[in-house]
Amino acid sequence: MINSILTFISTHQEMIYVVVLMIFVGIEIIGRVPSVLHTPLMSGANAIHGVVIIGAIIVMGKAEQDNFLALGLGFLAVVLGTLNVVGGFVVTDRMLEMFKKKK
Repeated sequence: MINSILTFISTHQEMIYVVVLMIFVGIEIIGRVPSVLHTPLMSGANAIHGVVIIGAIIVMGKAEQDNFLALGLGFLAVVLGTLNVVGGFVVTDRMLEMFKKKK
């Protein structure tokens, strides 16, 4: 088990470096966004997560029926991606309601 993990890490070392770098760059970029722009940017980013839902559906469709890990992770990605998309639209709707004139 440990040998397979070490083999995976040594084989995909560059990819692991890129992912870690992306995490640090993302934290730095998001940390520097002014609070006035945070809500519109995050609601738009949440709406883009529809791509996650499509990817999860593709993974679940191509997974073998006895591969419960792929099916479970795909299902979890579909559920969480859907919640993220709906949340993004709800935040955007609430934000736009603030700019409408009251009767």
